[in-house]
Amino acid sequence: MSDEPLIDAPPPAHEAPRKSLTIGAVCKALSQEFPDISISKIRYLEDQKLLAPRRTPGGYRLYAQSDVSRLRTILRLQRDEFLPLRVIRQELAAGRAEDDRGAPATTAQPAPATADTARPGAALRRLTFSIRETGALYSLDDVVEETGADPSLIRELEDFGLLQGELRGGVRYYDEAEREIVRAASELARYGVGGRNLRVFKTSADRESALMQQILAPSLRSRNPERRKEAIEALENLAAVASHLKHLLLVRDLRRIAK
Repeated sequence: MSDEPLIDAPPPAHEAPRKSLTIGAVCKALSQEFPDISISKIRYLEDQKLLAPRRTPGGYRLYAQSDVSRLRTILRLQRDEFLPLRVIRQELAAGRAEDDRGAPATTAQPAPATADTARPGAALRRLTFSIRETGALYSLDDVVEETGADPSLIRELEDFGLLQGELRGGVRYYDEAEREIVRAASELARYGVGGRNLRVFKTSADRESALMQQILAPSLRSRNPERRKEAIEALENLAAVASHLKHLLLVRDLRRIAK
């Protein structure tokens, strides 16, 4: 059995260094900006090796200001950019951080151009999902817990073909991309956008994927492993450029609406 206390109660005063916070105090400090933050969510991020607070001899977590800043960055990347934890980990490793006031801190210098980053879409692909890997799988309960989505919304997304999932042992699991689809759809639902309305996005995605398949089909069907590897990389780059173009077109049109 773990020797960790069942609750993160405040440690004796002599154990806490100045400006360090308990996990409960961290929740309270960030709850105004992140209403859905919870102790269990912070512990989950710690389990994923994204946070490493100091432990007292009694086993209590103590968060320094740098830990709180790192946590704020993680939560903002999840909320504002819909990034999966795998990509957030890369962002943090690259120097993505925030100062103690919560403003972005540019600690990392841009990486020099390489054979990979010089390719079209390579820089954009950094913030997208890998086509080659689906990442971890999540049950319905996991998706609901992580996104805060209503289970009825998930069923609606399945009904309209935006989610498919994968059946294993009678249980349906969703990959990282589908989990983030749920997160995005849940956010749109706050504005009254339902699953039926989201079919326009699926139709657009289907047409784009068909175009990319047409462009790269011969290479993707190749039996040469190296050629197929290059084709998948080209597919990822092409998808990133297409996604960026679509974003720019949307921004242009929205500017017209906002006039």
